[in-house]
Amino acid sequence: MTKTIDQSRFTHLDLDAHDDGVWVVTLNRANKRNALNLDTVDELIDFFTAAPRAGVKAVVLAGSGDHFCAGLDLIEHHDEDRSPADFMHVCLRWHEAFNKMEYGGVPVIAACQGAVVGGGLELASAAHIRVMNETTYFALPEGQRGLFTGGGATIRVADLVGKDRMIDMMLTGRVYQGQEALDLHLAQYMVEGSVMDKALEIARRTAENLPLTNFAICSAISHMQNMSPLDAAYAESVVAGVVNTQAPARERLAAFADKSAARVRRND
Repeated sequence: MTKTIDQSRFTHLDLDAHDDGVWVVTLNRANKRNALNLDTVDELIDFFTAAPRAGVKAVVLAGSGDHFCAGLDLIEHHDEDRSPADFMHVCLRWHEAFNKMEYGGVPVIAACQGAVVGGGLELASAAHIRVMNETTYFALPEGQRGLFTGGGATIRVADLVGKDRMIDMMLTGRVYQGQEALDLHLAQYMVEGSVMDKALEIARRTAENLPLTNFAICSAISHMQNMSPLDAAYAESVVAGVVNTQAPARERLAAFADKSAARVRRND
């Protein structure tokens, strides 16, 4: 069933739909370095719930101003003075939002500039591709704030950099940037200048793929990583059986067979 996205309902996210199916989703709390309050998280849930059924082919996720996201809105957290149960449910909302990003089947490209800190790194790590530039820095300062991660860092960030590095980041406040951050897989691309330009380039390239193929790449792989090798092999075979025999792929296979399709070449 096709679903539409009512952009007027979003106040903490700016939504920009392009004609090619690429959507730019921008956190619009620049005065807070795009820190995540609960209303913003709820809007992320709403958007990424609707996106797979609304014809969204790829998403560029960005922050307004100079920073991607500085993490949990600590002022809101302080003022709300939440109970343990209340904050547990806040964390569950964060998990719902980030799971919908990672497992929703629509490619999400994070345009990371400036601060990608705390919950902002948890948000970025839920994207499928991350682009950084010379301004970007990554950190998990929870240890210095008397806090603990609650939005999936123990799952996704630890998977990216390793358990020992994540513990170090939290205990010491260590900051990663530049080539070192790239080498640790905190981002897959590093550019000079605009991260948005590169993120849009990648999003448009992924939007050219068949939607079912993208759905498998941006959903099934993450699910399979959570399985035993035997179960993952079975699931991979089933997904391949569905995706590799889809009717729209026949045209692309025919183009490969008659040599009209572009071949993969080395970069010179």
